[in-house]
Amino acid sequence: MKSKVVAYLLWFFFGWLSLHRFYLGKVGSGIVYLLTGQLLGVGWIIDLFLLSGMVDNYNNKERIEQLEGSLGRQQYSA
Repeated sequence: MKSKVVAYLLWFFFGWLSLHRFYLGKVGSGIVYLLTGQLLGVGWIIDLFLLSGMVDNYNNKERIEQLEGSLGRQQYSA
C-alpha cells in the first residue's frame, strides 16, 4: 500500500525528478516527465490534482491482486 502523504512529499520536494510517479509504478510517464521538465512545469501542477487518485488506483490494484491470489489459492486447496 502506498501513502498519499509520501506521494505528496515526493511530489513537492522531488517532483522535478518525477519521483512521485516512479513511487507509484508509473515508470513510462515518469521518464517522459523527467526528460521534458515535467512537461515544461505544467505536469507538476496537474499532478497536484491527480496524485490522490493515482495513489488510490495503485492501492486498489494491489487489493485486487491480493484478492485474486487468495481466491486462486482457495480453488487449488478445495
